[in-house]
Amino acid sequence: MKYYSTNHQTPDVTLQEAVVKGLAADKGLFMPERINALPAAFYENMSQMTLQEVSFAVAQAFFGEDIPADKLKQIVFDTMSFDIPLVKVSDNIYSLELFHGPTLAFKDVGARFMARMLGYFVGNQQQTVNVLVATSGDTGSAVANGFLGVPGIHVYVLYPKGKVSLIQEKQFTTLGKNITALEVDGNFDDCQRLVKSAFMDAELNAHMKLTSANSINVARFLPQAFYYFWALAQLMKNCQLSIVNCQSSIVCCVPSGNFGNITAGLFGKRMGLPIKRFIAANNRNDIFYQYLQTGQYNPRPSIATIANAMDVGDPSNFARVLALYENSHAAICQDINGATYTNEEIADEIRRVYETNGYLLDPHGACGHRALREGLRPGETGFFIETAHPAKFKDTVEGIIGQPVSIPQRLQDFMKGTKQSIDMTSQFVDFKSFLMNE
Repeated sequence: MKYYSTNHQTPDVTLQEAVVKGLAADKGLFMPERINALPAAFYENMSQMTLQEVSFAVAQAFFGEDIPADKLKQIVFDTMSFDIPLVKVSDNIYSLELFHGPTLAFKDVGARFMARMLGYFVGNQQQTVNVLVATSGDTGSAVANGFLGVPGIHVYVLYPKGKVSLIQEKQFTTLGKNITALEVDGNFDDCQRLVKSAFMDAELNAHMKLTSANSINVARFLPQAFYYFWALAQLMKNCQLSIVNCQSSIVCCVPSGNFGNITAGLFGKRMGLPIKRFIAANNRNDIFYQYLQTGQYNPRPSIATIANAMDVGDPSNFARVLALYENSHAAICQDINGATYTNEEIADEIRRVYETNGYLLDPHGACGHRALREGLRPGETGFFIETAHPAKFKDTVEGIIGQPVSIPQRLQDFMKGTKQSIDMTSQFVDFKSFLMNE
């Protein structure tokens, strides 16, 4: 299958080129030339399949033309080697817990898949592939751990100084080996700008082979569609719902920052995923919410919040949403509703759900739960994406609920490591100089 740029100023490329390049030469994001619908038989049998089987079927629709079935199956089964349970929070609201992977965050799925796919594509190349990734929290840890020790690949994680939690920081600054952490004096948008500028710099690209592991990379964001299908499979099985029931009643809410996650869900809907509509839940960085209300997209500098992984002022994947809906504001609004919350409202939701239902949310999941609680209509059932384990935001969550939050052993092990990071300004000339001397 060919992949085109959202800016339409460069020739179409193969999947391998799209994955290795990360960003198109015209600064656009790669999109598949078509989205293959899954057969009716798949949806009829989905509730009886395992997570790995469901994921492989979806992966074949995306990548089956470009990767041999046995190799793709190995990539998928290795990636999806942990549980993703759908947990009932209240009568009509469920949590899709995506924090059971190696770094306890939803980005483990896309990062692990991309690491394996990129490893497959570059396996016979002599030149090292350098992965640049900007992170507002969980992306850095998921990518760093997904690529740790992969031959022929070096990862540079750029993160905003003082704007990620200590646990998140420890997960990617203590690894060493083929992982380099760069602590940028700025915000996430500065980190993302440095990465994009690097891809556009001819001299730098002549010096070293670069790609991205942010959700701008098709191998990072597309696999995130897997778990939307898995959520529906569990709902159909546990609630005895038919495909028709789902299409008319199931709502999915996605805490949204850079919009790769919800975009993957929208791709799933185009493939026939029986879901009624999506809700994009924002914190105070409500650029997309304002777009839904006005039809105008006005990016602005991000604002620091307690839901820090969503602190994005110019969501990269908005370009993919526009491409998917052919720039139709009306069509986007038909499939997506929006919600936006302050720190105080997020904290109130964590406290309320913990006291009422005994379920502990992280700040991002709290946005998702509140948007469902306030946005579900009569007869609808919703699930939200619980993006990370609450312990990754231990101090924040403990301060809200007034109770200690236990830290899983995997996180405790990260905390024992020694931080290894390099200070970096937010100026591209300094970032380029650093890479040119690597």
